[in-house]
Amino acid sequence: MIGIDRLDVLRRRWSGVLRSIDEVGAQVLFAVRSVASTGKAVRSYPRETLRLISEISLGTGLLAMVGGSVVIMGLLTFFAGATVAIQGYDSLGDIGVEAFTGFLSAYVNVRVVAPVTAGVGLAATIGAGTTAELGAMRISEEIDALDAMAIRSVPYLVGTRLTAAVIVVIPLYALGVVAAFLASRITTVLVLGQSAGVYDHYFATFLNPSDVLWSFAQALAMAVVVMLIHSYYGYHTTGGPAGVGLATGRAVRLSLICVVTVTLLISLALYGSARQLHLAG
Repeated sequence: MIGIDRLDVLRRRWSGVLRSIDEVGAQVLFAVRSVASTGKAVRSYPRETLRLISEISLGTGLLAMVGGSVVIMGLLTFFAGATVAIQGYDSLGDIGVEAFTGFLSAYVNVRVVAPVTAGVGLAATIGAGTTAELGAMRISEEIDALDAMAIRSVPYLVGTRLTAAVIVVIPLYALGVVAAFLASRITTVLVLGQSAGVYDHYFATFLNPSDVLWSFAQALAMAVVVMLIHSYYGYHTTGGPAGVGLATGRAVRLSLICVVTVTLLISLALYGSARQLHLAG
């Protein structure tokens, strides 16, 4: 009997591992189908794509009154940039080099803070809204109705959203980077009292244009990953209204993990071989 019980425990554990592998495989296949469907989405559903661009950027209903993702992304990155300035000025002041706060703003905001903050904002706004919307369509059988009318649901629902997210993330992230830089300068110069000339000198000296371009590429990668994850969970929602909330929570959790992972991998690929930093003009 003891041997049988152990066998049952091992079988249950192994079946759980197999289910996890199947889930990962299903997500990868869905991601490939979704990316491949963007071409058809642009060709066949341009009006739907334009509607989603407006919805994602400015929001709908009451959310449109405050600017939707534009305002949320701007506020998140603004306060993140201010935090970088405060922490940097205080930490550098402990060793008497608070003049390098401008360098820290140009270095940290572009490489880490702005991309991660933007990724969190994308997951919390665009991503969560996508999962809830697609999940509501799934449980109300609207997706099944599209398939019954010979409308391919993946290009119409997922391909259009993926295309809209890629288009919208460029101006959104540009706004976020500008907000982070502006917040760091305002906090350092107006609040903490550092000379504007000193801040601007070190900021301009160490702001690398290639880092900014790679930062935009990182934001694009995070937008694609976030949209694919949330679209998958929304498209495959089960369990009624409660299932929509559960799918949204799981999607947000996984997308936040992937945002940090993408940041880590890209940072290692771009900056992992740099063994020293030259603080010289």
